[in-house]
Amino acid sequence: MTGVQTCALPIYFASLKNTSNLDKLTKAIEQLNSNAANQDDNDGNFWRPEVDKSGNGYAVIRFLPAPAVDGDEALPWAKIYTHGFEGPGGWYIENSLTSLNQNDPVSEYNSELWNSGIDANKDIARKQKRRLTYISNVLIVEDPKHPENNGQIKLFKYGKKIFEKITDAMNPPPEFGESPINPFDLWKGANFKLKIRKLDGFQNYDKSEFDASSALYDGDDAKLEELWKSEYSLKEFLNPKHFKSYDELKARLNKVLSVATSTVKAATVETAKPAPAVQEPSIEPSLEEDEDMAMFNSLANDI
Repeated sequence: MTGVQTCALPIYFASLKNTSNLDKLTKAIEQLNSNAANQDDNDGNFWRPEVDKSGNGYAVIRFLPAPAVDGDEALPWAKIYTHGFEGPGGWYIENSLTSLNQNDPVSEYNSELWNSGIDANKDIARKQKRRLTYISNVLIVEDPKHPENNGQIKLFKYGKKIFEKITDAMNPPPEFGESPINPFDLWKGANFKLKIRKLDGFQNYDKSEFDASSALYDGDDAKLEELWKSEYSLKEFLNPKHFKSYDELKARLNKVLSVATSTVKAATVETAKPAPAVQEPSIEPSLEEDEDMAMFNSLANDI
């Protein structure tokens, strides 16, 4: 995927400086809490922090505002759901249509399993759960392992833990006595110190934190405008062309589950008195689960 840096811009750079988007972003996060496109992580536009042999790592990044090319109603993140699991008929590695607020066959099947009220079916649904990933533009401030990345704009995939760090910065607990900040603001945002530790075999990001509020490039508007115009489109990740149709996904699901019929029926689900209907549980991953998805893709491609 490539960024788009030119053409007539739908919003004016000056509005970024003179208008606070904190309320807008806070409302967007509330919507996320109340309610991937199939892009390749190996794309050179993506950045992932490298860890040492002990599984520890450190880097400093700066989250950037919604890209100019995406318009004045855009958000500084893309929200992508994916499914990755293995069945009798092979691997299912696909983007979920729920990313586009559309019905998805795996989500429907998982809801059927979950609503059966049977623990064994719930276990299956958990293994087939959808995974939530966010994608944002970031400026690499300090990459000790790869200093050649310093000063570059990259796309950064992250999960629930880091997103919680963002929301906490925007809505700090009153008892902390801290002022809210918009981490995506070029002038009043803050660098993010990404601290990775390996705990119990998993990467942990609890020690990661935002630095004090500061302007990028000492507030040089010309440089900041150039930076803003150079960001990659995030809306492109939600372009329907990157998603298979419902029928295509259903056919793939049937193949993976070795179901002969055109529809996944309750025959594949143990029967019991139905529990109250609930939507598919959304399990949001951290970066290590995103790495699992990359491994699943590799395995699927080798089959």
